[in-house]
Amino acid sequence: MTACAIETATDDGGAVRPARFTITANGAYAARLAGTGDALYAERWTLDGPEPYAVPLPLDQPEESHTQLLPLADGRVLIGRRVDGRRHTFSLLYPTGPGTGQLPLGAVESDELVLLPPSPDGICGYAMCVGAKTTTIWLVAGGAFGPEQVAEVKGQCTGGVWLDRTGRMLALDRSLDDGPVKAVAVDLERGGEVTPLLQITEESNDRLLTADPDSGLLLIRSDAPSPGHERLGWGVLGSLLPVRFPECLRLDDAAVTPFAVQPGQVLLPESCAVALRIDAAAGSWVGMWRPAERRMHQLAAPVGWQAGAGVWTAEGVLRLPYTTSETPCGLVGLEVPPEPEPAAVTVAVEPRVCRPVPLQQAPLADRKTAG
Repeated sequence: MTACAIETATDDGGAVRPARFTITANGAYAARLAGTGDALYAERWTLDGPEPYAVPLPLDQPEESHTQLLPLADGRVLIGRRVDGRRHTFSLLYPTGPGTGQLPLGAVESDELVLLPPSPDGICGYAMCVGAKTTTIWLVAGGAFGPEQVAEVKGQCTGGVWLDRTGRMLALDRSLDDGPVKAVAVDLERGGEVTPLLQITEESNDRLLTADPDSGLLLIRSDAPSPGHERLGWGVLGSLLPVRFPECLRLDDAAVTPFAVQPGQVLLPESCAVALRIDAAAGSWVGMWRPAERRMHQLAAPVGWQAGAGVWTAEGVLRLPYTTSETPCGLVGLEVPPEPEPAAVTVAVEPRVCRPVPLQQAPLADRKTAG
């Protein structure tokens, strides 16, 4: 769950503008680049205690603004730095009394490299390298002998969404030979075996934004219902039901992006609460929505919100991290609005084994009436 690029000035309300902020899959830790100007350093947040607190992890040299961070479930922070053009080095940072410890892990050569979201197992860290014809996935933390290539996927890939709780199945948005973008599932335990995941129409661009392994809920962005204009939709992993594109998620003057899904809703995708980041000229705020509802609730974000970052509790509380000059490490909880009474006409979702299968041929005529 990452946020916007680094900005460290304060606005008139005293808020520190958000830096990149990444939260572990279990919601226990987070990491970001803190500091101002050329004096940037890694900072780890602890989120699962009685009160949140931050631990600075500075080293002798300040970090560059393009440095990438990934928190692990044991409290260490994976840091990726670009040095000497194509060389990307990786280390683990951890607090050691008054100082910062650093464990070098090795390096990867690549023109373009990005750390993938935190693995659900909390132990491993992965990076994606995009080339002209192929995309490679590297295990850069959690291996036995330094960085290890674990998958090679034909085509150029973006995104990166975990489909299970073990860190085996990874969804990527892939383009082949300048064709449309299609989400695929990559099995990291079978040498990067690729399975089609989204295929709404042959010509549409179908991207996977978020997946919840408990319920199977998928949040999708596609231009299938309106070619040339992408819409936010939802589907169910392992279901043959079509993808739906609710009108309530379509705002004419703002961009809507999901960033967190309520966990623990086993086989109940329509009841999952989804947190949405809404970006417009006036700023950013929060949306809350369930697939079973026909409206999106819009709420003001806390001052200093690390925009696009947050985590749900199983009980339906959305916890949003924020930073101000008075509160350098804060969390605010927003309650999910009550679920409405079931409508007279509902679409039943039969429990199915959650496995990657193509979500094919969503009938355009039914999209306005399905959620």
